[in-house]
Amino acid sequence: MFEFGAVAAGRDSEKEPMPTMGFLDHLEELRKRLVYSIISVGVGFGICWWRVERIYDVMQRPIMQALRNNGLSEKLVYLNPTEPFNLYLKIAALAGLFLTSPFVLYQVWMFISPGLYRNEKRYAVPFMISTIALFTTGGYFGYKIVYPRALEFLIHFGRQFQPMITIGEYTQLFLSIVLGMGLIFEMPILIFFLSLMGIVSAGFMWKHFRYAILIIFVIAAIVTPTPDIVNMCVFAAPMLALYVFSISIAYFVHPKQRNARKEKQAEGGL
Repeated sequence: MFEFGAVAAGRDSEKEPMPTMGFLDHLEELRKRLVYSIISVGVGFGICWWRVERIYDVMQRPIMQALRNNGLSEKLVYLNPTEPFNLYLKIAALAGLFLTSPFVLYQVWMFISPGLYRNEKRYAVPFMISTIALFTTGGYFGYKIVYPRALEFLIHFGRQFQPMITIGEYTQLFLSIVLGMGLIFEMPILIFFLSLMGIVSAGFMWKHFRYAILIIFVIAAIVTPTPDIVNMCVFAAPMLALYVFSISIAYFVHPKQRNARKEKQAEGGL
């Protein structure tokens, strides 16, 4: 059974009234935050559209380097006249969303914060900073380490053939790797909230560590675009490190652990 009671007990001990808001007020607040978010993403889209060719040049660097290393033509192709335009729209939209993500996350927090206690609201700034930092770190890891290694392996393996890599196929693979690694690096954030609600604990995660290793390597085998074990390990290594780091997070934020530390401090004060 989930330990939501432990969280409630911790809240009751603070003797703080639960913030309330009517249903219509919730809808109005949601509408306002959505409007602000859409406007900000639209502004980000406009900024990124202005530099979209430069953005795509950065995205192409891994494949260009892999083609150059194998003596192949450094050129991507397209099969439909509208494909480059549609691709640029997609890239500008995604880049605009990433550019404005701090503001969008702030709007999400402003929507949920009226229903939180004062001690819970102190997580706002660390939540936004850590979410963006972890996602950026994961994406950068995928862009600089995972993706180039995978491309080098694949291009070298088929070097006896003339590649005709379309911009759509390349972009889909690029986004799958880079965004996938960014999402994988959000594991500590997920564990933080699950532990805060008492759903998982450090003891549970440590007890099932061997199963976690198996699941991580299965995910790495599915996500990696190459069949070799080296690239699979490159995917799995940061996931294992994040899992171990998440165990420490679960220990510090789980309601039982927090209450135990409070009781120990209280006994020491006596």
